[in-house]
Amino acid sequence: MIKSMTGFGRCEAAEGERKITVEMKSVNHRYLDVNIKMPKKLNFFEAAIRSELKNYIQRGKVDIFISYEDLSESNMCVKYNKDLAAEYIRYLSQMAEEFALDNDIRVSTLSRYPEVLTMEEQTVDEEELWLFLEKAVKGAAEAFVETRVKEGENIRQDLVAKLDDMMTHVDFIEARSPQIIAEYKQKLRDKVRELLEDTQIEESRLLTEVTLFADKVCVDEELVRLRSHIATTRENLIQGGSVGRKLDFLAQEMNREANTILSKANDLEISNRAIELKTEIEKVREQIQNIE
Repeated sequence: MIKSMTGFGRCEAAEGERKITVEMKSVNHRYLDVNIKMPKKLNFFEAAIRSELKNYIQRGKVDIFISYEDLSESNMCVKYNKDLAAEYIRYLSQMAEEFALDNDIRVSTLSRYPEVLTMEEQTVDEEELWLFLEKAVKGAAEAFVETRVKEGENIRQDLVAKLDDMMTHVDFIEARSPQIIAEYKQKLRDKVRELLEDTQIEESRLLTEVTLFADKVCVDEELVRLRSHIATTRENLIQGGSVGRKLDFLAQEMNREANTILSKANDLEISNRAIELKTEIEKVREQIQNIE
């Protein structure tokens, strides 16, 4: 199947009071360019996310937005430094004894001493959090690929129709080419007869001139290559996969052959068909830019 390089996918995963939302969108790009925006808490998983996405995407500029909510509990907790509190009490008692002061130590006072009570961020089970995040990433990626496939099918049908039109022009040029040689031969015969009047025409000389003209305007090789390129393009559209670059190369080759046919054309009808052929090839090439 053919995939477009434009797509959108969204997935929301929820467990209890935790929720992760992943959104993906993409546009055309020559290579794979992934830009991820997510909370700092999830930055550790960036490499894993990029690795997972390679299973779904080969080309395109992809923007990913990830949001994370956890309302179940605060991610901060209080830590009590018992050893440090004991140090404070020991020194305070020593001071009270040495200076004959009342030892009025209270828990509320001691708790305010530096580093006795501290706020620390709770440790996160990274493996468990990744499984939760991975579920959302995969869901968004699958929805993303689905839209790409749907758009890709539309592109494939459009390209097949354009290839059919191109083949019509090729068939016409191939059928018309022998006729212009015969017409040239007859025009040349009439011209010579008009100039020489009753003098006998040298058929060998006439044949030589016609042969030279035929060699000059012959486009058989170009037509054969064009047919081959069109057939190969059609086969790739049927086989599918990441064929955008290959199809772009084939379109360039088809355009080269059409240019040669136009340059050799010594007939208005063939010239017009060659121009139409070039127009169709350009349309094909533009559409191919949307294929992964």
